[in-house]
Amino acid sequence: MSAIITDQIRILNAKNFRNGVLSTSNAYYTFVGLTNSTDFSDTWEARPPSPRDSFNQENDYWDTMIAMKRITSSDIMHVVPKRNWSSGSKYDMYRHDYSIDNLAAVSSATNLYSSFFYVMNRDFRIYICLQNGTSPDNPTGKPSLDEPTFTDLEPRVAGSSGDGYVWKYLYTLSPSDIIKFDSTEFMPVPNDWETSSNNALVRDNAVSGSIKIVTIKNKGLNVGAANLQYRNVPIKGDGIGAECTITIDENSQVLSVDISNQGSGYTYGTVDLVAGSVPTGTVRPTFDVIIPPQGGHGYDIYRELGASNLLLYARIENDTQNPDFITGNKIARVGIVENPTEFNSTTILDKPKASAVGALKLVGTGYSTAEFAINTFVSQTIATGTTAFGRVINYDQTTGILKFWQDRYLVGFNTSDGTPNITPRHGYDLAEFTSSPDTGGSFSVIPDNGNNSSLFIDSTFTGASTVINNRTYYYGLNFTDGIALPEVQKQSGNIIYVDNRPSILRSSNQKEDIKIILQF
Repeated sequence: MSAIITDQIRILNAKNFRNGVLSTSNAYYTFVGLTNSTDFSDTWEARPPSPRDSFNQENDYWDTMIAMKRITSSDIMHVVPKRNWSSGSKYDMYRHDYSIDNLAAVSSATNLYSSFFYVMNRDFRIYICLQNGTSPDNPTGKPSLDEPTFTDLEPRVAGSSGDGYVWKYLYTLSPSDIIKFDSTEFMPVPNDWETSSNNALVRDNAVSGSIKIVTIKNKGLNVGAANLQYRNVPIKGDGIGAECTITIDENSQVLSVDISNQGSGYTYGTVDLVAGSVPTGTVRPTFDVIIPPQGGHGYDIYRELGASNLLLYARIENDTQNPDFITGNKIARVGIVENPTEFNSTTILDKPKASAVGALKLVGTGYSTAEFAINTFVSQTIATGTTAFGRVINYDQTTGILKFWQDRYLVGFNTSDGTPNITPRHGYDLAEFTSSPDTGGSFSVIPDNGNNSSLFIDSTFTGASTVINNRTYYYGLNFTDGIALPEVQKQSGNIIYVDNRPSILRSSNQKEDIKIILQF
């Protein structure tokens, strides 16, 4: 038994995913992480390894996660592969019947959505190519010479070169959509096409089963008298009302065929020469009637353009009032997590931004000049024979805030495949830092190299900000007795996308635009 999964289910899945993001019962977040990528691979910067999809690897993604930002309704948009108009290039024309047995003439695509049948011009206007100059003399079409720039509702030629192209205007990208969703390889498709008033003129002008284009397959021979036109030639099929005008050249062959009445309701059609009083000649001319997509051109652009991809956008900024995204260290991984929960809770997280790591507030002699080498380790003896270990993410000399993570590689696992080491570096268990050490413990936080050993956890501090020299500093985390816990629960929700990238060093004056393409 043979079967296929059609392109329409991919488009439907994209729509359903976006609806899921928009639902108030869900929360989707973009996350960043992995400050120490070279510990995982010496060649990471040149060739980041492909992410792995397993429960074990998912735990690693949580271990190395730093912070996340919520994806809102304005951060997700349908996109399609970008096709920029260029003078002298050939484009496929829209056809309803591309297949493995009927390849697109220019791209050799086996289906419509893989063909080059739409373009974006320099003004970010999108057009469908309904005719590319295809004729018996030019079976693969002609180069396009006139850039389409009009916004007329009905298809037409774009200029006076006679290149044979007929374009159908669809939409114009807004400046905000260009900034957030235009990328090197993809271009946006407007959201809410079915209901938005911004799209009403094009959408409401569509006529289901209307005929816009008929092409000539064979010009015929001795088709009536030379240089005549035959008007109101009917197009027969399962629709009604479509008619065309056929022009005969000086050699008594068909020169052109133009739609004079688009009709409606067609899923197939044939030019009826006899009913139109057109002589069939010694060689009968033949035609292809091009059938529009369901609803007509412009009715459903997701179906028409094959919008089975989504782009999710996040801007990572350094927010002085909510500094969850670290500076002074690198990030080498981005991803998406669905419905993470609050720390130590089953309640779905509902914050614009959230920290996935904890922090310590340190005080002591020299805290304002102390340095902690990023990605090295710090420790606290919390009781006789028990030590807590963490990996340094960053340290703020002004506030004494040390952000850290505790991952499995601090204990009995290596970095390659997650199997236990015979002699783990820090034992087989991860103890937590504490502001209430037991007998034999200490408040002191000691780096691996032994420096800054006079710094200790400020067990007297509780809050999310402090005033230093008449300036308020916000931490983005709530501290209790000098310790802040993460805002999100590890291993909660579903990590649905991961991308390993060459490391980016974050500084205090920069922003990162993250654009993630989900292909369904």
